[in-house]
Amino acid sequence: MTHSMTGTFPEAAAVPDARDAFAGKRILLTGATGFVAKVVLEKLVRTVPDLGRILLLVRPGEHGDARARFEREIAASSVFDHLRAVRPAWLERVFAERVECVTGEITAPAFGLPAARFAALAESVDIVVNAAASVDFREPLDEALAINTLSLRHVTAFARVADAPLVHVSTCYVNGYNRGEMREEIVAPAGAAKDAIPRHGDGWYDVDALIESLQRKIARVRARHDDPERLRRRLTDLGIAQAQRYGWNDTYTFTKWLGEQVALRAMHGRTLTIVRPAIIESTLREPAPGWIEGVKVADAVILAYARGKTSFFPAGRDGIIDIVPVDLVANAIVLAGAEALSSGPGRRIYQCCSGSTNPLALGELIRLLLAESKRNWQKYDRLFHAEPKHDFRTVGERTFRFVMGALGLGAAAWNGLRRLVGAPGSTRAMEKLRTTRTLAVTFAFYAHPRYRFHNANLLALAARCGEETRRLYPVDARLIDWEEYLCRIHMAGLNRYALRRRDAVPDDAADQANAARGQADACGGAEVLAPQASR
Repeated sequence: MTHSMTGTFPEAAAVPDARDAFAGKRILLTGATGFVAKVVLEKLVRTVPDLGRILLLVRPGEHGDARARFEREIAASSVFDHLRAVRPAWLERVFAERVECVTGEITAPAFGLPAARFAALAESVDIVVNAAASVDFREPLDEALAINTLSLRHVTAFARVADAPLVHVSTCYVNGYNRGEMREEIVAPAGAAKDAIPRHGDGWYDVDALIESLQRKIARVRARHDDPERLRRRLTDLGIAQAQRYGWNDTYTFTKWLGEQVALRAMHGRTLTIVRPAIIESTLREPAPGWIEGVKVADAVILAYARGKTSFFPAGRDGIIDIVPVDLVANAIVLAGAEALSSGPGRRIYQCCSGSTNPLALGELIRLLLAESKRNWQKYDRLFHAEPKHDFRTVGERTFRFVMGALGLGAAAWNGLRRLVGAPGSTRAMEKLRTTRTLAVTFAFYAHPRYRFHNANLLALAARCGEETRRLYPVDARLIDWEEYLCRIHMAGLNRYALRRRDAVPDDAADQANAARGQADACGGAEVLAPQASR
């Protein structure tokens, strides 16, 4: 076993066939109503014939307990359309016999379960896969902290009682304000206050004092504001300010990094695997090419362009935009789980990404999507309501700041802005500028890539698997033909699965709401098991 400041990695060994590793095993899966976990669930159900049991920790919905929510939001999902078409009776039997739903709250100690129920559940579990998270980039700090950070105390406590390995889904963007080549290792903070977070000798950062400080700040804000909306805005502002002080762009990535540190400390000496995806988009192959649920990071800008809501965006065209199809992410989680079940204690970090092996420049992404939009817009009837007449431009940060600052200037500047956005009417031009500003506030950091993610460890894990496992659970981004994926698979999937028909709603309000929540699930997150979830 090797030791370093970046991690503790057991000696690499061959990994058994994933189907054999999971045979007869009982898996606790969190976040099951979310995008990533649905694909993991479908993959396990479809490919592991001797699967023991999958226990889904699901908070109760408005209309019933966890089982009712499973039937309504998971079993009925289009992710199972293929299995429903070819093996409907078998699928129903699997749901009835091998899927157990546990009503619980990941943000509560012991998941809110009675002590006896918690102990019995832990005794019956062989591995924990934690895919629950809130991926709202601008969420109130108290909510993000509860879901993305403090919940790890409860998840790791369960894994310790169960004496089970933990596979925790994080995000590549815990790298925050760091720059350069980002490897599969523990991330150091990069903000002005980075030295205030002490590093433990075994590599992780001791964040208990920081968490307590954040909770005190939250309490002070709550004491000053009675109005719920004003309180929410102040807690959102607090989250952004604290994230940027310590080295992250937004509350989501900050609280996910804190969650990693909580897990690393709590699982020291035990089996912990952290899987960090980059920007997750629609499936490459399975269960159907282009399957997606909701509007993700890049799609929010695509949708705004398609509806004529924006025509320019601040972006660095030469930077590598790291996109990974969700089925590759699910496969990485399955391989990590198979390894964790068959290995001894130790921690591993795997990044599921494309930037180091099949890089896609942001300018190329824009070129491909723009060309497809103009060439075949009629094929995407839910995405485009009319032929796109305007180009989509990228501008530098300085130009963008000038444009936004000019909103309050006189008529001459205003006419220039109208020409830039290509809108003849002042009201429509103003609306486009507001939409562009909203998108930029949320996503501009990700449109100026300052680092490249590496996944040598993940590829080495795949290499240690047998040929059949590699075929069933591919993780290599070199499988992606970007033009084929973006212009035919992803655009078609976005149109088919993520958007409503034009005649399904009186206007496009529902799709605009999706765009506003476009960050959900997009950087490694999944469904949140807490009140006031981000979806």
